[in-house]
Amino acid sequence: MARATPERLKVAPAPPRAPLPDIKTAVPGPRSRAIFDEEQRYIAPGRQRISLLAGVAFERGDGATLTDADGNVFVDFFAGVAVASLGHGHPRLSQAIAEQSSRLMVGTFANSKRAEAFRLLGEAAPAGLNRAHLYSGGAEAVEAALRLARSATKKHEVVSFWGGFHGKTGGVLGLIGDESKQGYGPLQNGRYLVPYADCYRCPFKMTYPECGLHCVDFARQQVKNSSAGDIAAVLVEPMQGTAGNVIPPDDWLPAIKSVAKDLGAMLIADEMITGFGRTGKMWGVEHSGTAPDIVTVGKGMGSGFPVSGVLLSGELGKSEPFGKPSASSSSYGGNPLAAVAVSETIKAIKEERLVENSRKVGGKLLERFKVLGEKYEFVGDVRGRGLLIGIDLVRDLKTRELLSRRVTETIFLEALKRGLVTMSYFPRMRINPPLVITEEQALAGADILDEVFAHVRDHLDWRAA
Repeated sequence: MARATPERLKVAPAPPRAPLPDIKTAVPGPRSRAIFDEEQRYIAPGRQRISLLAGVAFERGDGATLTDADGNVFVDFFAGVAVASLGHGHPRLSQAIAEQSSRLMVGTFANSKRAEAFRLLGEAAPAGLNRAHLYSGGAEAVEAALRLARSATKKHEVVSFWGGFHGKTGGVLGLIGDESKQGYGPLQNGRYLVPYADCYRCPFKMTYPECGLHCVDFARQQVKNSSAGDIAAVLVEPMQGTAGNVIPPDDWLPAIKSVAKDLGAMLIADEMITGFGRTGKMWGVEHSGTAPDIVTVGKGMGSGFPVSGVLLSGELGKSEPFGKPSASSSSYGGNPLAAVAVSETIKAIKEERLVENSRKVGGKLLERFKVLGEKYEFVGDVRGRGLLIGIDLVRDLKTRELLSRRVTETIFLEALKRGLVTMSYFPRMRINPPLVITEEQALAGADILDEVFAHVRDHLDWRAA
C-alpha cells in the first residue's frame, strides 16, 4: 500500500472568518467628523435621519460589515434600508459592473446582458408574471404599475393601507399610510386608505384570530362608502417595511386578494422590501400562497444599484395605453449596467443559497430577540420573517405606548459606538441585514443590542416622556 505523500495530506484552508465589530476610536471619529462636516456645507436638508444622527462617514464595506473613515468596523443591520442584499463589496457583482461600465452603460436597445436579466427575472418571478419592465427607482415602478392597472381595468381609483409606503412622487404620495405626506397637498383624488393587519396595534382593539379579520370587513365597507366604485388597484406590501417590519397573519393577504377580485381590481404586491429572499422565501407573497396580478420590485434586486421593476403577465402587458410603444419606457430603465446588477444579484442569491441563509439566520435572530423581550420590560412585540424583523419598544406593556424618540435615538447611538448600525432610532425598530450575514455576525449584533438595552434599563428613565 502506497504511503501518503505530504501533498495527499494537505487540507484545504478554512474560508476566511467574516469580520466582526471592531471599534478603535470614538464614534464618530475625527476623520468621519471632518468628512461629515464638509458634506454638510453643501448638501441640502432632508437627508435620511439615520445618516444625520450618526454623523459617520463610511469608506468601504465587506459583506455584512461597514468600515468608517477612522477604521472602525460595524455589523450592518441596516443594509441601506434592505437594499444591500449581497452585502458590501461583493466580488462577483463588483467585477461584473466594472467590466460592463467599460463596455456600454446606457441605452434601451437589445443587449445580451439585458436579455439575461429579463430571463432570470422571469424565471424567478411569482408564477405567471414572467414579463418585466425596468425602472430606476421604487416610486417610478409603483406609478408604472398603477398605470398598468388603469390600462387593464379602465378604472382609476386606488386602495392602499395605513402604514404603507410606496414612494414620494406625486402619483403615489397620497398612498402613503401615515402623516409624512402632510404639507404636500393637494393630493391626487381617488386614493383610499384602509387599516393594515398590524395586529399588535390593532386600531379596533381586537385580538387575532378571534377578530375574524375584522379589518378586512372594515376595508370592504370603507371602500364601498368612500369610493366612486371605480377601483383599478389594491396596492399592498405583503409585509410592511417603513411601518416597522410589520408581519400580518398568513390568511390576511388572501382575504385582501378576495376584496380586490370583488372590486374588479388588480392586486399589486409591492415587494420592494420583501422580494428576493428578504423574508426567508423568494417572495413575501409565498408565505400566504397569494397570487398577485402585478408585482413591483427593487431595492435588493440590484443590491445597491438603482434599479426597480414591474413584473406582469404577457397578456396583461398588452393592455393599452400601457402596452403601446414608448408608453412604459424610461430613459434609465433596463440600461446594460442595471441589467448586469440584476443578473448578478439573482445568480448570487440562488448560487449562494441566500434565501436559505435568510431563513436560517433570521430564525436565530428572532429567537434571540424574543429572549430580549422576556428580559427587558420595554421590549414589546417581537416579530419577523427571515431577515425582516421588527421590535416595538414601549413605555408600558399594557398600553403599548411607544418609547420616546429621545430614548430610541440614545439606543441608536449607543449601538453605533459599540459597532452596530441599526434602524433603532424609531421605537418601531427595523432589523434588515444583508442576506449574506453570517450567524456569528448576526448574534454579535444581537449581543450589542442586549448590552445597549441593559444600559437603557440601568441608566435611563425610559418611562419618562
